[in-house]
Amino acid sequence: MSRFTEVIVVARGAEEVMEPLTRPDGNREWHQCFNRVDDGMFHGSGSSSEECYVWIVQFIRRNWTGLMAHLESLPWPDPWSVQVLIRDEDDDCFGMWMLHDGRLVEVPIPRTEREPFSDTVVGVLSRTDRP
Repeated sequence: MSRFTEVIVVARGAEEVMEPLTRPDGNREWHQCFNRVDDGMFHGSGSSSEECYVWIVQFIRRNWTGLMAHLESLPWPDPWSVQVLIRDEDDDCFGMWMLHDGRLVEVPIPRTEREPFSDTVVGVLSRTDRP
């Protein structure tokens, strides 16, 4: 059964840390690969700088269970800059996780609530101000 989830990782100076996650690796619990989004995409030059530090992936099934633990285990050069944005197909918006004491912890977003849902890894994030 298909179930779509987008994950965005934002982290300063993490090119080396994230590079292995842009290649297939049969030893990982999850198998899709991240794509780096760099500033070359925005001005069309094809060249990038180190000023853009975003990686994205879309999971097409509920097969990314080990991702959060894997991200927590990485040697981030600037762990205070790490943000992980996750949007499951039933979410109203992206949820955000940040590293606190070495663990990825969801950061509360005003006017949202997360409810458990067995078909997702993290549950469903809904806007509470929706009409």
